[in-house]
Amino acid sequence: MPTDPASPLAPLTQRAREIRAAFDAHNTAAGRPTWTPLQLAQGFSADVGALNKLLMMRAGLREAPPDLDARLAHELADCLWSILVLADAHGIDLEKSFHNTMDSLEAKLRP
Repeated sequence: MPTDPASPLAPLTQRAREIRAAFDAHNTAAGRPTWTPLQLAQGFSADVGALNKLLMMRAGLREAPPDLDARLAHELADCLWSILVLADAHGIDLEKSFHNTMDSLEAKLRP
């Protein structure tokens, strides 16, 4: 689904598409299949697991490397990439869905 060019997510979505295309080309050149949306979701699950470990380090529950902040930033960016490509692959207008979801949550939280 094309992203509205005026959307703040448009440049991020476009960059995510470019990197996904580069991954596809890399895998094809290496004789491997390109990833399906389901496989992208499985990769996302692995990234979320890595993010959890880094957050445990940040909370002092695991030994942390000196470059923890850089690793955390990297993993958050990986997760955002996955969300952008999954939304794109499934034709989801992520900006609209985000606002609708936040409006719904806000309505539930109002006294």
